Amino acid sequence: MSSSPQNRSKPQQHWADISENTFIAGIWLLFWVHKLFGRWPFRLCLYPVITVQWACRPALRHASMQYLQRIEAATGALGHAPSWRDSLKHLALFAETMLDKLLAVSGRYQFSNVRTAGREAFYAAAEQGLGGVIITAHLGCLELCRAMAEDTGKIRLNILVHTRHAKQFNQLLKRLNPDNDLQLIEVSEVGPATAVVLAEKIAAGEYVVIAGDRIPVFASQTVQADFLGHSAPFPVGPYILASLLKCPLYLLGCIHEGRGYHIHFETLASRVILPRGQRQDAMAGYAAQYAQAITALLKRSPYDWFNFFAFWDQTRDQTHDKH
Repeated sequence: MSSSPQNRSKPQQHWADISENTFIAGIWLLFWVHKLFGRWPFRLCLYPVITVQWACRPALRHASMQYLQRIEAATGALGHAPSWRDSLKHLALFAETMLDKLLAVSGRYQFSNVRTAGREAFYAAAEQGLGGVIITAHLGCLELCRAMAEDTGKIRLNILVHTRHAKQFNQLLKRLNPDNDLQLIEVSEVGPATAVVLAEKIAAGEYVVIAGDRIPVFASQTVQADFLGHSAPFPVGPYILASLLKCPLYLLGCIHEGRGYHIHFETLASRVILPRGQRQDAMAGYAAQYAQAITALLKRSPYDWFNFFAFWDQTRDQTHDKH
């Protein structure tokens, strides 16, 4: 990519343009350290890796500190003004979570360390063969949710991914578990053809999983919602999809708790209604509800936010906000 000297200001880099391949390769190596020697040797090897990443990537440092400052200002979750030590801790937890993703998919994570809350309504609907849309976020270890869903055999997940980076990581997961029946649907944006496929899956009682905290790869409609005291762009895709498919919208979040994880289910809407003439306000309302739910989880585990890019500073020309 090249930039023109005529540009008056440098646009923010889209999250999909940020390569995570080096970091993923490092975690893959450390996975084998863990497999051969255990968690503590893994941690001893981990800190040089994350220190180099942290030192060599100023954009990552800025994004981490911006988030930590805002979560503290909005919730007081840290209990102190964040410093560079907190930023390193933030990145270290991400690395440990990447390891847990690999352990979960390879069948080596102890599910006894995982607690769930709010899943009753979701499981009841699944047992009746009713599909739906699940909106997630880049926090915690969602691969645990995937692995647990596969283990029960009652829930079939179709994951929408918007970038080849995610697909590359999921190919790595596939290497660990060739029998993984997870369905990945790589899309740049949800068009009519994709919507038809997803409608068929939901009609069959399956679930479509889509992240609600990253804007589409190509410019698309978003709405602004308050997140940690500052306006941020959120994609409208999950709400439009749930509205078109006339199905429930669930929130699925995962955060660290004690020595394991807490998986949180929440019904955001039994039906997503987007009235004519009020669609924008309705979508903004759902995005605000989503942001509030994510904030509540992060207040309990503030280092679990894994969007290492300028989340609040994404440019207007990328988000096409209509407010």
